[in-house]
Order: sequence, then structure tokens, then C-alpha cells
Amino acid sequence: MKLKHLLLVSAAIMPALHLSAQAKTEDEVILHAWSWSLDTIADNMKDIAAAGYDYVQTSPVQACFVGDGGGMALFSEPGDSVQGKWYYYYQPTDWTIGNYMLGTRDDFKAMCDSAYKYGVKVIVDVLPNHTAIDHTAVLPGLDNAVGGHDKLYHANGFNPIRDYNDRYQCTTGEMGGLPDVNTENPDFQYYYMQYVNDLINLGARGFRYDTAKHIGLPSDPLDSLAVRNNFWDVATGREGVKGLSLLMPDSLFIYGEVLQDRNVKENEYAEYMDLTASAYGHLLRDALRAGSASEALITDWNHSVSPDRLVTWVESHDTYCNAHESADMTDEQMRMGWVFLTARQHGRPLFYSRPAGSTRDNYWGNNRIGARGNDEFKHPEVVAANKFRAAMHGEAEEIMTAKEGAVVEICRGEAGAALINMSKDAHKIKMGTSLPDGTYTDAVSNAEFKVNKGVIEGRLAPMTSYILYAE
Repeated sequence: MKLKHLLLVSAAIMPALHLSAQAKTEDEVILHAWSWSLDTIADNMKDIAAAGYDYVQTSPVQACFVGDGGGMALFSEPGDSVQGKWYYYYQPTDWTIGNYMLGTRDDFKAMCDSAYKYGVKVIVDVLPNHTAIDHTAVLPGLDNAVGGHDKLYHANGFNPIRDYNDRYQCTTGEMGGLPDVNTENPDFQYYYMQYVNDLINLGARGFRYDTAKHIGLPSDPLDSLAVRNNFWDVATGREGVKGLSLLMPDSLFIYGEVLQDRNVKENEYAEYMDLTASAYGHLLRDALRAGSASEALITDWNHSVSPDRLVTWVESHDTYCNAHESADMTDEQMRMGWVFLTARQHGRPLFYSRPAGSTRDNYWGNNRIGARGNDEFKHPEVVAANKFRAAMHGEAEEIMTAKEGAVVEICRGEAGAALINMSKDAHKIKMGTSLPDGTYTDAVSNAEFKVNKGVIEGRLAPMTSYILYAE
């Protein structure tokens, strides 16, 4: 996340809270229910499951700074009738469940119960790295738990980062006005892990670590108030702190927002968790804008870590909200990118839910925190791609292009294929395929394709995708 400008319950006595292990596979897809309230997510869980999502990711649910008088706009300018900023929930004042923007601890429990009913797993966006910009808003319980307000922060925690590729500055300094928490303080670790375990007890089955590259690794320089850079060992269950350990670590999906840049220790972070493929998302958006896939998009994941350890996206909430890097792109472009990512064998795709009512002229749409996003998360082409991914488990990918990259075919063994027209022009194709001979009909559009001797023929409408299965 970048800005634009505790009760520990024993799992042994809580059998109703769904603590059973659940298998993790690379075929899973994630819906990022960005800024949806916990009640809204629960109310839409049936649709989320029916659309083929394995996980739903919430926005941060810990206590947070109350800004703009508690207004519930996604974003406001001075003088707007409704005030608010989505990013206030990225400014913790305590690590306890519930905030004014998304809902209470009871709401979180009810949402997890709904997820369990429909077979969906919950990922919570967590951010142990910083507090609110106004650090005087930090609640007394947090200060007391960590040994006093001065023990909450790194010694360097109020010095702004000037070089994000300097690992000492990056992992101990103030980012965007957000003072840097001393994540190496055992008292803080103990307090934070109570929050995490409480989330798990209530039904969370994964975590997205915001600004993960700003939390030090064992090989990174130490802040003067730190003895060991061991936060990741504690947070992922490799070691405990003061007798407390992460619950059911082998059953959780954990990934970190480790945005790519120079001098980012991707391989060391990957020893602890999966990572975001931010550079690949940028490459994909470039291809969608150009209306054709480049060779680099097909052959190179632009990451030092194996693609089976990557979370992929066409856009994230940051690329949409901050400098609006991706917000100008159409919903049709987002769909074509999604089908491309989801049809591929590797990566774990994340679908960002744009605001309801948003247009390319009005990025905030209806502009309300808590409301459901637009209908794109359950668009028929999106749903078809989600279900195709699950059906193609274990089938190797082969990617082919035609029409100078405007048409992309992703074959999954001989079991199925996805055809994507990234351009604004219709195309009649005659290209190679691994599908067996026969006639194929796309379930969404009823378009028909014929395969004969390793060649597929048919017509693709502009900015449209097609999912084909071999019988």
C-alpha cells in the first residue's frame, strides 16, 4: 500500500470455528473485494463461490485512524459533500479486529462463517509495518503492550526513506509519512501474533502482507533497537515468541507485497511466502494497451522467483487508486488480461474489484466505502476463465499467437484451450493448436471453432475471449 499524498482464543476449545486444514494448490484464484464491508462480502459469498473464486481477500480489518470525520467516501477532495479516504484503513491505531470502515469483530466472524458455508477461504490484508501518520492516535492498549510508545517504533522510524533501494532505510524508515514499527520488538511480535491468531480462530485462512519489502530479513541491517531481524520467522510460524506461535501455519496461504525494484531480496523473501509479480502486471498492461502480446509476456515472468510462487494480477488497488496507473484501462481490457493470466498454468491470479459505477472518466464511481464493487468479478468470461483454470489442473501450457500477437491461444495439454483477442478488431484465425480434431463451442458466446490436423479455425470478436474443452 502506498498513500497518495486481543484476545488469544485456544483452538482446542473452539471447534465451531473451522480450524481444519485445507489443501492449497496453484490453481486457486483470489477475488480482492477491495473496500467491500465485511457484511457486503458475506452477503455476496454465494456469488463469489459460484464465480469460481477459491479465496476472497478483505481490506485491512484492524483498528485504524478515523479521518475526515469518519466519512465513508472512497476518496474526497476539500469541499466534497461526502468526505473520506479509502487508505485510512491502512493506518493502524491498534492490532485488534474491527474498524469503522469495514465492520466489527462479530461481522468478521459472520463473514468467515459464510465463506466456510460456500467453500471459500478468507485472506486478510495485514500491515504490521507502520501505524497511522498521526501516531498520537495510537490507542493506549497497544502502547502498553509493547513497553511504551517509544518502544513501538524503530529508532530510525521517523526518518523519511530517501532511497528505497537502501535496505536500512527501506526496512526501518518512515514511508509516505507512516512511522515505521519496530517489528523486531518481541513484545510487539507477541501482541501482533495474538491479532493474527484471533483472525485464524475466527476463520481466516491466509494473509497478504502489505509493504512486506519494508520489513527486514535476517540478512538486512539492524535498527539500533532490534536484536534480530526475525519478524518473518515469527509471522510464518518458523519460531514462536514468548511461548506463542502462529496457528496452523501449514494450512495458510501467505503472500507479501514485495514490489519489484533494484536491490529487492526477492529470493530471500520467497523463503517465507509467495510474492507479488508487480513487473509482470506492468508488462501485461502494456500488451493490453498495445492490443498485442509481446514475446516477453509469453516467455518471461520478469521475476527471479519460480512462477508457482507468484501472485499475479492485471491491476492492483495501488495501480488503480494511487497515480491511477491502470484506471484508464477499460473493463474489457481487464477481462482479456484476466483470462490470459487465469488460463496460464502458473501464478495465482488475483482479480481486483473496481468500484461500483466507475467509468474511465469517473474512477471512484459511486464512491462509497463498504459497497460492493462492479459486476466484472462475475462477468461470464471471467467466470469461464476461473472454472477453466480449475479444470486444467496439472495440464502443461503452450502459448501461441496469431495476427501479430493480437490473438493469443493458451493450450493446456490436449484438454482445453483459451483464445483471447486483445485487439479492437475482429479476426479470423487459422493457427496451430494442441486440441484434438473436432468442433468446439465456447460456452459464453456459442462461437464455434473447428480443429483439423493441429490447426484451429474460427472468428474472434473484438476484445473477446473463448474457452474450449476437449471431450
